[in-house]
Amino acid sequence: MNPQGFEIGLNSFGDTASSGGRDLSGAETLRLLVDEARRAEDAGIDVFSVGEHYRPGHNDSATPVLLAAMATATERIALGTSVTVLSTNDPVRLYHEFSTLDAVSNGRAQLVLGRASATESFPLFGYDLADYEELFEEKLDLFMRLQREEAVTWSGTTRAPLRDHVAQPRMRPGGIPTWIGVGGSPQSVIRAANYGLPLMLAIIGGNPQRFAGHVDLYHRALSQAGNAPQPVGMHSLGLVADTDEEARETWWRFWEPVVTDLANERGFYAPTRARYEHEIAEGALFVGSPETVAQKIARSARDLQLDRFDLKYDIMHLPREARARTIELLGREVAPRVRELLSLERAA
Repeated sequence: MNPQGFEIGLNSFGDTASSGGRDLSGAETLRLLVDEARRAEDAGIDVFSVGEHYRPGHNDSATPVLLAAMATATERIALGTSVTVLSTNDPVRLYHEFSTLDAVSNGRAQLVLGRASATESFPLFGYDLADYEELFEEKLDLFMRLQREEAVTWSGTTRAPLRDHVAQPRMRPGGIPTWIGVGGSPQSVIRAANYGLPLMLAIIGGNPQRFAGHVDLYHRALSQAGNAPQPVGMHSLGLVADTDEEARETWWRFWEPVVTDLANERGFYAPTRARYEHEIAEGALFVGSPETVAQKIARSARDLQLDRFDLKYDIMHLPREARARTIELLGREVAPRVRELLSLERAA
């Protein structure tokens, strides 16, 4: 981990925003996201990423199109996905979309590939959840061969075969940064290492330190596979405000109904204020003033040997003003403070 090269990113799932007491339309939220990518670049954020979901209230179902719009509005910030559900995407189409994005953004494209924790895309696009593992494994193999080989001959069970296929436009040599998103599966950690790909830990609850074993496993598996060291990143939720109290009260107001709905849908615990406060103090919610959030990011970076931290800053119905303030404070105050803390720790 290089403290000065430590990256800070923002993640969005296209959650519907609000303004002036009303919810924005899907179109308004998408235009807001383009504006927020521009704001993030101005604030010094390194990466802006958008997810892929097909749920009510989420407006990120056509991620490459949205990222291309952001590319025309920015000049320097890296543009990627916080998750691309590779299992229900066609690898050839995905390659063309992201090679095009990389071209129009002048080499700023990247993505995180995942198997999907939200599985709405499987029935939507005609895939069987029983093929969950096979779909991802085959499609990852093809997608990486398209990136790493000039002409690809391939056959499998999940799509039509290819013979000497040369995709155009070509990506940069070796392909674009392609991370594997992991929510806790050791098999996914080993898969990332075997392909020599960076690891993105999706930590949305509990103490982040519990993933230290996954990171150790990843580094061992990289070495055993004969692959060079790769970056490790972390994705978590939160909000930055001028004071801890403001941040806690604002996030609770919008986080509690979202988690209540998810608890009813998926059968886990309903949120309580006590659990919420514990998640801020010891868990995976990065909610607070710039100093509070910076200290927590630096602690996670040290414990998990991180090279990057991404904050999912939007949540359903959060006012656009709170979103904007998070972006400004994360880029202008939190990011430099994190790098300062990491540099001090290294020197000590």
